Amino acid sequence: MTKKNKLILWFSEINNKDVPLVGGKNASLGEMYNKLTKKGINVPNGFTITAGAYCYFLKHNKLEREIKKVLRGLDTHNVKDLASRGREVRRLIMSGEWPEKLEEQILAAYKKLPGSMAVRSSATAEDLPGASFAGQQESFLNVVGQQNLLLAVKKCFASLFTDRAISYRVDKGFSHSKVALSVCVQKMVRSDKAGSGVMFTIDTDSGFKDLVMIDANWGLGENVVKGRVLPDEYLYFKKTGTIISKELGAKEKTLIYAKRFGLTGATVNRDTSPDKRDSFVLTDREIKKLAEWGMIIEQHYKMPMDIEWAKDGLDGKLYIVQARPETVESEKDPNVFEEYRLGKRSKLLFSGLAVGAKIGQGQVRVIKNVRQIGTFKSGEVLVTTITDPDWEPVMKIAAAIVTDQGGRTSHAAIVSRELGIPCLVGTKKATRVLKNKQKVTVSCAEGEVGNVYQGLLPFKIQKTNLKKLRRPKTKIMMNLGNPQLAFSDCQIPNDGVGLARLEFIFTDYIKVHPLALIHYNKLKDERLKKKIDKITRGYDNKRQYFIDRLADGMARLAAGFYPKPVIVRTSDFKTNEYATLLGGKDFEPEEENPMIGWRGASRYYSKEYAPAFELECRAIKKVRQELGLNNVIVMIPFCRTVEEGKKVLKIMEANGLKRGKDGLEVYVMCEIPANVILAKDFAQIFDGFSIGSNDLTQLVLGLDRDSTLVATVGNERNEAVKKFISQVIKEVHQYQRKVGICGQAPSDFPDFAKFLVREGIDSISLTPDSVIKTTMEIGRRK
Repeated sequence: MTKKNKLILWFSEINNKDVPLVGGKNASLGEMYNKLTKKGINVPNGFTITAGAYCYFLKHNKLEREIKKVLRGLDTHNVKDLASRGREVRRLIMSGEWPEKLEEQILAAYKKLPGSMAVRSSATAEDLPGASFAGQQESFLNVVGQQNLLLAVKKCFASLFTDRAISYRVDKGFSHSKVALSVCVQKMVRSDKAGSGVMFTIDTDSGFKDLVMIDANWGLGENVVKGRVLPDEYLYFKKTGTIISKELGAKEKTLIYAKRFGLTGATVNRDTSPDKRDSFVLTDREIKKLAEWGMIIEQHYKMPMDIEWAKDGLDGKLYIVQARPETVESEKDPNVFEEYRLGKRSKLLFSGLAVGAKIGQGQVRVIKNVRQIGTFKSGEVLVTTITDPDWEPVMKIAAAIVTDQGGRTSHAAIVSRELGIPCLVGTKKATRVLKNKQKVTVSCAEGEVGNVYQGLLPFKIQKTNLKKLRRPKTKIMMNLGNPQLAFSDCQIPNDGVGLARLEFIFTDYIKVHPLALIHYNKLKDERLKKKIDKITRGYDNKRQYFIDRLADGMARLAAGFYPKPVIVRTSDFKTNEYATLLGGKDFEPEEENPMIGWRGASRYYSKEYAPAFELECRAIKKVRQELGLNNVIVMIPFCRTVEEGKKVLKIMEANGLKRGKDGLEVYVMCEIPANVILAKDFAQIFDGFSIGSNDLTQLVLGLDRDSTLVATVGNERNEAVKKFISQVIKEVHQYQRKVGICGQAPSDFPDFAKFLVREGIDSISLTPDSVIKTTMEIGRRK
């Protein structure tokens, strides 16, 4: 008997060519089981009930004509009508009787697989490039017993006609009668006693292809897929083979087996214990193994992949339980760069995890139960606790989607990406804060943290054909501080990062003053210690928390632009700014004029701050040496004298950062007149200069750039400032040192950028929003 005529096919019998017989998911499982287990990837065995078996079931019960009759003339935008007709079709299927031959074969195959089963649907037009949809049909976990298995399979058959599945086929142009369903019966991985999650071999928000993203939660995987929890997130950088970021998720719930096996899919959701919430689900070794498997799968399929994994708590092994093509970012035109930018901001209502990089706006519609989706109107902002596949009919007509729960790989996130709709997940309070008919703007265009603003704000969409962008001889680099933007901004044509500011990482990633972490045990304020404990959960060693978080932020910046140079400026807060960090007031003096006070190099070698600077050095060392991101160049700000520079270099060397060793370059900010006047001497101890035109202007003109009273005087295009810049460019070049600029002026003034090019500057570093505009301006010069 040929495969085409079989009702049951084992994984060993199928491969990727069998999509018409067993659907995309099942064909992929067979492909991996046959070809990738040989490469060390664990895939649990199982069998498929073919699409032919599904058609046989319908024919046996004379259902084809009845289904067509029920669906004739359906308008999928009429949510109530869709729900009514879908419910009737499902009733017809659930009322059907099993053909004796099919029932016997299913049960005979089931007897060959010990333990509980995962029963999953796989439509024959599903999970093909351009035709993938999260949670399109039903799945059932922990299925035990013959009758429960038959019931689960029948429910899978019926799920081909859930409201979201009917609506999806209409939108994709698939005929209902030409789409069949196959069911996979696969040995359950006992992740209820360990953990599970999803993995993408591409950054799902930016399309950056050099990452593997892994989400992990304790227990069975449904909580991650359906967005009920905020999971751990691990980022693995393909080019260096290292884990560049580990984010500890809240992991609020753990899905486990129910003690009673009387129901189909007997599972129960429990609160995760505090110690497990504060622990990573996977070890570094397991993260690397999963990432390596992800790359093997991606290489085999020759496209970015969306993969589900699970860890068995009994045998301690990792398994791949599903893999399908990633069909959103991987299909975008890489030659068209699209940018959404807010025209202005208003009152910030709350924030969440941003999905995509778009902006949406409209009237709010708060819906807490899927039964109420009939009230939703096209163009409204959908606000709810959590979504599942039943919400799809209204999600596709929403201007934006906002949920209380979920992470970046939750149902809401995956579906909104495919639909191209901005989405905020994990806000925790959207349904409490927002009211029906309230007008809001949902911005996912400001990094990984998305914001909901009061009112309908103006915004613009800029599209650039990168093929037509003429690149100048002068290197065009970028000013960046927010690591969350690295994987999207790196796709703007550039020559690297001319200024990576650590201040954003301090305020948003670390949040605590480094000296408060170093002297944590000596802190007397118990309320302060409790706040620090909450922020640093999972870390007994507070110093290590600082090192790891700072390294994570830097690693994202360095990986996004690898192997192009990324010039990291060590922290350049002023005393009043350091004081705003948690615990900072206990360690910062009050200065009359912090702008020209205790900042930059003077801080690093002082006995008061040197221990904190040493932690910065250790974080940079981790990024360069442990994570392999040797494209990081260190830059020292506000270095008043050559002697200060030597002291700082000595501390760096003592902490594993010796200039010249392993290719390490150290630059100095050129922002003090002394840096220009003594450029020859500074060139003897530093490898390059970066002109900070903001500070250089204030010190050349003798003003405080924070003072609004003299703000109009501070102009980088002042002739005195330009003469200093011209002088330092010429002098630095005499000593074969590189010189660039990272101040704001060339981003704001195209004529100033052209002046720099004429003077022979090596690089100009710009804010991301002005890179393309300034590149075009320079390219047009005569």
